[in-house]
Amino acid sequence: MSDYQRVLLIAPPLMQRTDAYDRAAALAKAKGMALHIVAFDYLVGLATAGLVNEQALAVMRQAYVEKHHQWLEEQAGPMRRNGLTVTTEVVWVDDVLDEILTHLKEQPFALVVKDIEHESRLMRAMFTSLDNQLLRETRVPLHFVSKAGHATPRKVLAAVDLSRPDDQFPGFNDRIVNEALKLAMQCKAQVQILYAYDLTSLQTDAQTLGRKSFLFGSNVAESLHEAQGAAFRELAERNGIDPENCHMIMGDPAKVLSIFCEAQDTDIVVMGRVHHRGLAKYIGSTVERVLYKMPSSVLVVAPQSPVV
Repeated sequence: MSDYQRVLLIAPPLMQRTDAYDRAAALAKAKGMALHIVAFDYLVGLATAGLVNEQALAVMRQAYVEKHHQWLEEQAGPMRRNGLTVTTEVVWVDDVLDEILTHLKEQPFALVVKDIEHESRLMRAMFTSLDNQLLRETRVPLHFVSKAGHATPRKVLAAVDLSRPDDQFPGFNDRIVNEALKLAMQCKAQVQILYAYDLTSLQTDAQTLGRKSFLFGSNVAESLHEAQGAAFRELAERNGIDPENCHMIMGDPAKVLSIFCEAQDTDIVVMGRVHHRGLAKYIGSTVERVLYKMPSSVLVVAPQSPVV
């Protein structure tokens, strides 16, 4: 196993240049890492032997894989001339998730970059997308690219969550902010911090304090708002975020994030992958909703494993 980390770009299965290529190359260069580009091919038309024999089918598959690999090499050429170390790979495989997890186990990748799979709400309800499977199965930071107007990000946003503090992973908000600060420093970008909250979460907090829902009123909401505001200011202060770059906005988190990023022309939002234990322990609902609505890209980080 190599003793240095790399950035892994999961290329689209078709030979199509997307924004993820430029973003992956820019981040690899900013981090001083090599880039590995891998495409996982599985074309149904070439995966069945209905009309041709197995030997002829194998030749056709190999020809397609070689053509795809040559295409990836052509994409890597300009990156190498720009001083970046790039390797490419094409794998013919049906179970893409399992192959990705194998790659992540066998090699020390520091970051996975991938285009967001834009699917209809119906399709997402019926089938678990590869994006959501990766969110659940791997702890490596995942950078989902929606669009990349700037290959090297200029504006980075840390999206934190201060609701239900007793149910959080200790220090996770600080980890999110630190990841945003580190990325901003590497890319010479501006960093902001946002906490989007809604009354529903405040009411849940009130109930956990022993108050009945019908007693949840303006006084309780105001007290909880003040407490969360104080925690938000403390979070920003201990991480050195200037007050003018701190934003606490009431509303549905997914909608607030989308509107804010559109208005601020944000390049990357850094979010937590797992935030609350219980029914949402496997995937943060806000992350899942934001992925398909954000006008910017999303970097999702997981809590660090506890030291044993």
